[in-house]
Amino acid sequence: MFNQILSLLSGETQARPDQLPVAVAALMVHAATMDDTFDAAERRTIERLLGERFKLEPDAVKALLAAAETRAEESNQLYAFTRLAVERLDEPGRVQLIEMLWEVAYADGVLDPDEDTLLRRVAGLLYVSDHDRGEARKRVLRRICLNKQNSTAEQKRPHEEGR
Repeated sequence: MFNQILSLLSGETQARPDQLPVAVAALMVHAATMDDTFDAAERRTIERLLGERFKLEPDAVKALLAAAETRAEESNQLYAFTRLAVERLDEPGRVQLIEMLWEVAYADGVLDPDEDTLLRRVAGLLYVSDHDRGEARKRVLRRICLNKQNSTAEQKRPHEEGR
């Protein structure tokens, strides 16, 4: 996988099944940079999601993200990335991709209007319905809320144990 990602950096343009990770990662980079910043929280979120989705080791994730950043900089067109996702992913996989993009959009704690617009556009290009896009967003917001609650509970625990 690592060599395949590097070959993409060298300019191979013929669509292959192994290009899906780069397309997915490039869409995530687009989502992360819509507000003109690509902060550490967004980068960590993308790395985690790519590692989980494609079962990659950290070095392969970093190489994949570098390839995606290069591809995203070369093209501000989403169609090539979404077309590949439509060809390679079934409907639940495309909804999962939208859910991943919501996670990236919310990673910095704020949903920028441009990020919201991008998610609407990408969902349309992926043939994901407004309903499924909205449900994916709700799942991400529930997870964020649960993570904050768990984090708050963990922070209180050591303080309460000292009493």
